[in-house]
Amino acid sequence: MRIGELSRRTGVSVPTIKFYVREGLLPAGELTSPNQAAYEEAHVRRLRLIRALLDIGGLSVAGIRDVIEAVDDRERPVHEVLGAAAIRMVPRYDREPGTGIEEARERVTDLITARGWRVHTDGGAAEALATALAALEEVGHGLFAEVLDVYADAAEKVARADLEYVAHHVAREELVESTVVGTVLGDAIFSALRRLAQVDASDRAFGRTT
Repeated sequence: MRIGELSRRTGVSVPTIKFYVREGLLPAGELTSPNQAAYEEAHVRRLRLIRALLDIGGLSVAGIRDVIEAVDDRERPVHEVLGAAAIRMVPRYDREPGTGIEEARERVTDLITARGWRVHTDGGAAEALATALAALEEVGHGLFAEVLDVYADAAEKVARADLEYVAHHVAREELVESTVVGTVLGDAIFSALRRLAQVDASDRAFGRTT
């Protein structure tokens, strides 16, 4: 297919496609003449991955390039490929760590160790959790962290469901795209479900009896 058809099929403008090629995110098409190039289904899939990383994952061009490199590295285990995408979607808080950040980091390390999670205790997700726990302490709700294990139980179940969904895909690019879409939209779905459950639990505990 020519670049115009590639643009129509993916919804990505021709100038943007050319930009992705220049940035090394998208392989160049095969030249069929000095001014024409042919594109294949692999280009369609790659463009959809780039858009998922950009529009849903919120990654920068540099971050997308890192993920693309992981996808294209056939020697890299799938676990590392997924990690390259997921780690860049960890929330980062634009605030200085509070006075309780070190205690919060220790609590996160203890949680990870106790649950036997095979993750880095100094990674971005662990730091995001520690920052949130420290913020709770600062506003006088440190006791809320007592439900941390309950949250961890729920997180494990959701993570298993995520991976079971992802496992249905075979192509490495589809694995990454599924992780990005599933993580971002999955967070939104889980948040909405939590709100619904909170309303129900509140009504049962504090609502008027009928």
